Amino acid sequence: MSEALANIGQEEDFDEAKKKATKIGAKKVIIEDLRESFVKEFVWPAVSSGLIYESRYLLGTSLARPCISLGLVQAARKEGATYVSHGATGKGNDQVRFELSCYAIWPQVKLANAFVVLSSTAEDGKIEVRISVGYESGILEDPSQAAPPEIYQMTTDPMKSPDTPTLLEITFKSGVPVSVKNLTDGKGPYTNPLEMFVYLNKVAGQNGVGRIDIVENRFLGLKSRGVYETPGGTILHQAHVDLEAFCLDREVLRLKSYLRDKMADYVYNVLNVNLYVWSIQLSQEHVTGWVRVQLYKGTALAVSRNSLVALYNQSLVSMDEHGDFEPEDATGFIKTHAIRLREFQRFKTQAANLNK
Repeated sequence: MSEALANIGQEEDFDEAKKKATKIGAKKVIIEDLRESFVKEFVWPAVSSGLIYESRYLLGTSLARPCISLGLVQAARKEGATYVSHGATGKGNDQVRFELSCYAIWPQVKLANAFVVLSSTAEDGKIEVRISVGYESGILEDPSQAAPPEIYQMTTDPMKSPDTPTLLEITFKSGVPVSVKNLTDGKGPYTNPLEMFVYLNKVAGQNGVGRIDIVENRFLGLKSRGVYETPGGTILHQAHVDLEAFCLDREVLRLKSYLRDKMADYVYNVLNVNLYVWSIQLSQEHVTGWVRVQLYKGTALAVSRNSLVALYNQSLVSMDEHGDFEPEDATGFIKTHAIRLREFQRFKTQAANLNK
């Protein structure tokens, strides 16, 4: 029996993990360093897609499980194994995520008795990945009880975070982050994907950014309370949403938002997302520019933005100059849109008279 450990950035003592694996019978321990691929192939697409589950959860664990499964399958194939097992419970989402991911990557895999054992970080209710840390079970199973302050590991208590704001400039190209610079202390620019994300986690965490406490709907139909820290991901999400609104046509943005929500459900449940990925990628071609985000006391607020290809037209929209907009054109526009309102009022009058 061999054991595969996936390094996606969690703070884990891998030497100690090797010792534990040997004690339970593993003859070989394989450590797959997936940090770079996790950020580039899973986190970045999620950022450009704007993925957020049920309007609040940035899918940290949901993104990590397929990445871990990829490393697991790679290790299993190298070892000539045909069976894979894992330690996820049947009540949560992870059993579904691990097994569907393995089947998608390796259709012939057999998920039964352990010949390869996956070890993920899930101890005392903590699930840790580079994009986030999630907490569940124990006192958190009672939604009426506030989460203990000491459980948080990636973020400072917002009440105890710095009293002066931090200003970051995040540059995107076709919806993907390509540069991060701290305009407050001059650090950066960071351009390597892994370095960028590590830095964002650090600076956001120092400012108490990225905490949520939610009840979510699991794939199996159960409701679950989860407490999550997603510091770097929160900044990127806020900046990307701001730049999209600046660059995209209104109807394109609305359609993309619909596809985003569908894709978030699919990623959460590890279903086929190819159609949605393709559609959303098309919308991101011109989402290029920078956004400045101010971090302060647990908040990440976009304060300015710029793009060379934005649909925003300062001259056209300005209240201080005429531009190319003819005010009298609004009259016809308003009258046309008022037709349905007048007709609906006529309908209501007819209906009221009919019922007298």
